[in-house]
Amino acid sequence: MHLGPDHAQDTSPHMHPNPSFHSTDHAKDIAFVRDRAFGTLVINADPVPHVAHVPVLLSEDGAEVLIHLVRSNPIARALTTPCPARIAVMGPDGYISPDWYGVADQVPTWNYVAVQLTGTLERLPQDEMRHVLDTQSAFYETRLAPKTPWSPDKMTPEVLDRMMRMIVPCRMQVHDIAATWKLGQNKDEAARLGAADALTTGIGTGLQALSALMTDPPRL
Repeated sequence: MHLGPDHAQDTSPHMHPNPSFHSTDHAKDIAFVRDRAFGTLVINADPVPHVAHVPVLLSEDGAEVLIHLVRSNPIARALTTPCPARIAVMGPDGYISPDWYGVADQVPTWNYVAVQLTGTLERLPQDEMRHVLDTQSAFYETRLAPKTPWSPDKMTPEVLDRMMRMIVPCRMQVHDIAATWKLGQNKDEAARLGAADALTTGIGTGLQALSALMTDPPRL
């Protein structure tokens, strides 16, 4: 996905080298990011990149991300002008033992789902902080139904104002979406299903979800 053609060569993420794991169904990738709603934000810096772990709200069309940062965060301090940035969003992941395939001459690997959003990050005017907070919290709270949604209006105005002065609103215009859905698609079905079944007692995060994806991999 290249929403900004001028950026295509410079900013395309480097994902898994095996193209059989690459996603071309960006509607699925966008839905994944919106559901996961948390990622790792990275910008260039000297001597090493700045990294922050942040809630992310990707728009339905995948064109922009709303985030907020603590004012003291190095990325927030660096945003005197818009800059290139990348957000990596990880899904379930797990170690795959060669024994689980039921066939000879296999090697260990790690299966996972990951989406990278690349674009231009900018700091928004501080008076937009309430809009960002309202938009993010409403999106997350809706998913907790039937719980009555929390909103900033429930806070004492003085406390809310003090809290909002401690954080800054940011937006990333997305130029490129790249995704890896590494689910054993390069293995015979029987081998993949054997690994999916054994995986649930293995090592990783979200093993039940990963097993389900390996059992019935989405179309890429």
